[in-house]
Amino acid sequence: MARVVIVSNRVPVPSFRGARAGGLTVALRDVFKNGALWLGWSGEIAAETCTTAKLEQSGKFDFATIDLSEEDYKRFYVGFANSVLWPLLHFQPGLLEFDREDFEAYLDVNRTYAKALVALLKPDDLIWVHDYHLIPLGMALRALGVKNRIGFFLHVPFAPASLFAVLPRAEALLRMLCTYDVVGFQARQHLHDFEDCLLSFLNVAHQPGRPIVIDGHSVVVGAMPIGIDTRAFARQAKKAVQSRAALRLNESMQGRALMIGVDRLDYSKGLPNRFEAFGRLLDRFPEHRLNVTYLQVAARSREDVTEYQRLKRELDRLAGEINGRHAEFDWVPLRYTTRAVTRTSLAGFHRQARVGLVTPLRDGMNLVAKEYVAAQDPEDPGVLVLSRFAGAAEEMTEAIIINPHDPEEITEAMHQALIMPRDERKARYEKLFEKICQTTAATYCRDFIAALSATPDGGTQVT
Repeated sequence: MARVVIVSNRVPVPSFRGARAGGLTVALRDVFKNGALWLGWSGEIAAETCTTAKLEQSGKFDFATIDLSEEDYKRFYVGFANSVLWPLLHFQPGLLEFDREDFEAYLDVNRTYAKALVALLKPDDLIWVHDYHLIPLGMALRALGVKNRIGFFLHVPFAPASLFAVLPRAEALLRMLCTYDVVGFQARQHLHDFEDCLLSFLNVAHQPGRPIVIDGHSVVVGAMPIGIDTRAFARQAKKAVQSRAALRLNESMQGRALMIGVDRLDYSKGLPNRFEAFGRLLDRFPEHRLNVTYLQVAARSREDVTEYQRLKRELDRLAGEINGRHAEFDWVPLRYTTRAVTRTSLAGFHRQARVGLVTPLRDGMNLVAKEYVAAQDPEDPGVLVLSRFAGAAEEMTEAIIINPHDPEEITEAMHQALIMPRDERKARYEKLFEKICQTTAATYCRDFIAALSATPDGGTQVT
């Protein structure tokens, strides 16, 4: 059986003591238990970027990492990846800050990844590249003569042609995506937006079920939603609710209902609107005063990006205003922390929560929505409030679906969730749980690898 080689911007090296594992890490480590090679940035800054990877082994996983120079980190990661692609693909063009030198660094770092990977490849390896940081990697590998099958999966949304046109070098980036053998997206809408770009920029119409041929190269595209190991997370949550952290939280609640949000501290997550909605809940529905507490876990990220610093200041201000207006000497309505919390602790917190809030302005999938449902007590489940702009909303239709741009709509959904009868909560939960048991981390990996394995040898040209 061919070895799978995973390439992503960051690598979950066991020795790295960082924040809670992200969705990609959780999905892939749950599935590739028979081993894989995983290559990416170490998270370390060096005097200069090196093309020779450092190797480390954990169980059956081999991790290969490279360090980046300060200049490459600023231009590749902070610059083009997170100050251009991230806001663009999350429908925030007003935050886009394009610099040609950043774009050149983005290409150069991808060439560095390619050089580091080539030295480690075996002829029959299946190469699986992840996310917007590494769009040019397939092209860079082909330029080095790599003939292996190479697939790419985009974890964030894609943009329709009218928005993608804002990006300088848009057509070039689109052609880079089309050098892969398989390109996968989280949701059907993201695939449709990609097809819109193909038609607008390259005059190529995609016929469902058939590969696209561009510049003589055949590429398979599709929506392949990511999931979690649902039943394992459910077992973890049932056990974790008795953990020290969960018991501390439960004791502090003093019988009040818990609403929970778990997000990275990112402007795409819609946190200011969510905070405002909670303040309005207490204003509009006084029956919830003293009876509900909202816990928001917002682990800090990309703290050297100006927009993230501004967001933190805004949330600090909103939290202070809400608590200053509504708190009592024995009740703090909004608990807000920017420290990372372990996945195990969060599993226990989710199980206790009457309401789970997942209200991004735009999101690829959002596995927190699936984790919240998986964690619930089947006999007394909570209610998921979910943004229509999260990829998860395409399948999780039994959640309370809201438009996150309207704080009043979020407020009304919070109220509906808090007063929802148990029978309705159970009926919604049972349908949602069944769905997330069907779309799991295992099915996601299986479907993508099967699609990649079925393609012709990498680099084959269609005549």
